[in-house]
Amino acid sequence: MTLIDGPRRAVVIGGGVGGLAAAALLGSEGWDTTLFEARDEIGGRAGSWERDGFRFDTGPSWYLMPEVFEHFFRLLGTTAERELDLVPLDPAYRVYSDPSTGLAPLDVRSGRAEATALFESVEAGAGARLDAYLDSAADAYDLAVSRFLYDTYETTAGLRDPAVLRRVPRLAPLLTRSLASHVERRFTDPRLRQILEYPAVFLGGSPYGVPSLYHLMSHLDLGDRVLYPRGGFTELVSAIARLAEASGVAIETGARVTAITTEAGVATGVELVGGHRVPADLVVSGADLHHTETRLLPRAEQTYPEEWWRSRTPSPGALLVMLGVEGRLPQLAHHTLLFAREWRANFTDIFGARPRIPAPASLYICRPSATDPSVAPPEHENLFVLVPVPADPQLGHGGIDGGGDASIEAAADEVIAQIAEWCGIPDLAGRIVVRRTVAPGDFADDFGAWRGNALGLAHTLGQSAVFRPRNASRRIEGLSYVGASTLPGIGLPMCLISAELVVKRLRGDRSPGPVAEPARV
Repeated sequence: MTLIDGPRRAVVIGGGVGGLAAAALLGSEGWDTTLFEARDEIGGRAGSWERDGFRFDTGPSWYLMPEVFEHFFRLLGTTAERELDLVPLDPAYRVYSDPSTGLAPLDVRSGRAEATALFESVEAGAGARLDAYLDSAADAYDLAVSRFLYDTYETTAGLRDPAVLRRVPRLAPLLTRSLASHVERRFTDPRLRQILEYPAVFLGGSPYGVPSLYHLMSHLDLGDRVLYPRGGFTELVSAIARLAEASGVAIETGARVTAITTEAGVATGVELVGGHRVPADLVVSGADLHHTETRLLPRAEQTYPEEWWRSRTPSPGALLVMLGVEGRLPQLAHHTLLFAREWRANFTDIFGARPRIPAPASLYICRPSATDPSVAPPEHENLFVLVPVPADPQLGHGGIDGGGDASIEAAADEVIAQIAEWCGIPDLAGRIVVRRTVAPGDFADDFGAWRGNALGLAHTLGQSAVFRPRNASRRIEGLSYVGASTLPGIGLPMCLISAELVVKRLRGDRSPGPVAEPARV
């Protein structure tokens, strides 16, 4: 699909990071671009919520793959340093185990020397094994960035590149065995295994289900640095929106798209609530891919119809618990992970045949007030807790101050009690002054998320790289897709790359690497 020489009116559906990034790049390419966001605020899953002096990021909270953000900003004539105040975290994160294991908490610091020293202190010989593991992770990451993530897969040329073919003997085993089996052949201590396996959750999957090629994720938190944009991830959203508007993009909130209009197999624009039609020569949907395909298009024009989704695997759902807490919480780092003793059973609860909310759960806590005093009143803390749960909107809805469904609030109570016990904060529940829960039912209602999932399509082998939904419709010319369920996948950096893939298609650029940056920024 190459429309760059034709009319240049574009409509972007959805103001999440992928939609905003696509709009910004299209504006910089000279397209007359309008973005419609159904909600009253932009950001999508990377949203923000404020109450009583607390400001919570309601979605992504890890700033990884900094070179992807830097590349995106440079494409728009600026840099991450100009747009964001990035702070390195030390420790990168803290890990607590179930108290019944008797295992001590670990502080994980980024950097090869620090990580290998930690592993060696826990398990004799593990430092050298981690060193080799990180060599492999760095090589896989470099290959992914240079050959896989920025490829539109319109041709197989990138896969046939000699640089890829030379690595086939090493790649094949990484694609055919799970991340868990890859890790557990090398390390014995459960904490070390869990540190290396938990990144599967960031990919929307289980370490027993994602291929071991994704051990490359450990290059990011152990080999590289973990950063935080001061002010929270709303600052990233604001920066992208600011750059989009500087490129001439019009951003309209409270504007729900109800249909993508077409004529003779070509996208002609969108229809909004109330029947108003907006013409366009290019439509880019950053809405949930399932919603886009099954709600905004008639069946005959769907590339990914309902029956296609029946054999697909969603990421987990999420129970989010946002807490404003009186007093300090030094027991928690900026990022803290709690790992359940029954590790495999935890993932079976989420992905298995009889899904349920795990208890006790392996969970993640973000305490941004450890780094950023702007997110909480003085002498208070801001906690964002994420519990992976089954992708099922029937689990219920959350609410404010205990106002969600009874089962969701009960699960949140259990999570608060778990944090209190495992992290040594016995009075935690009594110090909570602000509370909000979000559950899979909210993800389904607020974002049109398929099955109420929190992240997008899981990165199983059959849903990664060349097997992942492409960034353009096969049925409708002039209809593109952006976001976590399309190429290249889940996470903020992937959404930025997804936006770039839309532009590459428009340019007719079929190279496997990133678009060339301007000579001077």
